[in-house]
Amino acid sequence: MKKNVIVSLADSNYFELLNELIESIVRFEKSKEIAICILDAGLTDDQKNILSSKVDEIKSAEWDIDVPAFKVMGKEWLKSQVSRAFLPKYFPNYEKYLWIDCDAWVNDWNAVELYFKACENGKLGITQTIGPGYRITSKVNWLFGKLAIIKSQNFKHAIKSKIGYSKARKLAFAPHINIGVFSLEADSPAWSSWQKNLFQTLKAGNIFGSEGLAINMSVYIDDLKTEFLPLNCNWITSNLLPKFDEKTNTFVEPFLPNYKIGIMHLAAGIWKDGKDMRMNKDIKIKIENLEGRFLEKSLRFNN
Repeated sequence: MKKNVIVSLADSNYFELLNELIESIVRFEKSKEIAICILDAGLTDDQKNILSSKVDEIKSAEWDIDVPAFKVMGKEWLKSQVSRAFLPKYFPNYEKYLWIDCDAWVNDWNAVELYFKACENGKLGITQTIGPGYRITSKVNWLFGKLAIIKSQNFKHAIKSKIGYSKARKLAFAPHINIGVFSLEADSPAWSSWQKNLFQTLKAGNIFGSEGLAINMSVYIDDLKTEFLPLNCNWITSNLLPKFDEKTNTFVEPFLPNYKIGIMHLAAGIWKDGKDMRMNKDIKIKIENLEGRFLEKSLRFNN
């Protein structure tokens, strides 16, 4: 019995990305020690048949917290905003869980090992979306005197979710946590904290972003023990493009010492001429190499 598991979710539109994520995992010899489990949010039967030979389990995602039908509008993939807070329910008997969004892929196995190490002793293993060169997502527009308008992802979601101004202020300038890659032990107190906060954020807020707000509440309000990992463990390409090291044939951080990207995450998409690279594997963009030249490359796995 494998002790640890990597979990992801997709619908039929994101099948290719999910398949690439799995391929990026199984190419590593050490992946044989790790289970791969998939939550189905609208995959076709043919797609599930293709995956069945590559993964350990496939289970249908559910609405683990009741959500009004008008908020769903047929978008079953939104179950990812709820179900990932209940992973031990879907896939019991594992000791550690590593979630990776299907629009991400593993470039360096060391990142996987770091996540499984990070979540020991009940901690949450995760990254913050802040670091050298990363796009600033929080802003203040000063009006006059001490009066200002706060613009931050956490604050916006917090106000819309009606969690209260006191909590919203605590979250306003806390470094945003991206929930697209995280690790937890099966018996971590994080699950109950996250689920409690998710129940609250779903009552008034949008489904999309609710689980991210909830985990930010767990960390910054509930003081959940957290192991913050380096940015290369969840490199969000829409915040900052990587560079490419032609000598080692791999993507690296754009600043010295140019650490190898561990997990490449195409969150929010990479757009060119109105088309998203996540939906079109043929899209290529200019990526700088370590010598300062630009290459036409895709950021998708093995392309």
